[in-house]
Amino acid sequence: MRTLFTATAALALLAAPAFADGQAKVDHHASSDHHAMQADIVDTAVSAGSFNTLVAAVQAAGLEETLRGDGPFTVFAPTDEAFAALPEGTVESLLQPENRDQLVAILTYHVVAGEYMAGDLGGQALSVETVQGDTVDIDATGDNVMVDGATVIMADVDASNGVIHVINEVIMPE
Repeated sequence: MRTLFTATAALALLAAPAFADGQAKVDHHASSDHHAMQADIVDTAVSAGSFNTLVAAVQAAGLEETLRGDGPFTVFAPTDEAFAALPEGTVESLLQPENRDQLVAILTYHVVAGEYMAGDLGGQALSVETVQGDTVDIDATGDNVMVDGATVIMADVDASNGVIHVINEVIMPE
């Protein structure tokens, strides 16, 4: 079951890039029929074009198929720019087969089981368990929604198996 959650988390991370037009869709009460007509998190990320690093990482971690699964998932998806801001050589190192477990842990730390829309979090500060097993701190009490220190730059990107919130940094488990 842990493997399914781990793969699902990684897929959720991939989905974030699907908003090439820069507009997040807010859909607090989407029906299952509505979700069935949409792309899943992975396809959403691939079509966005700004999550190439995330998609490559999900594929290297072996999480793509699992992340195309049912869900729902909430994915805090870092952009290509967020990955580029990591220390030089970090991404390349993580993509090496011998570092797969560490990559899986990082990717699944960006995924939460269940669907958390921005409107559900407004005005709250809470800790939520990630698919990786640790908790992530979400602070929606200020002007910006923060996730472990990263800023949500686009919220409520709807996918058939969950929702994506785009963040400006890669967050790391302890």
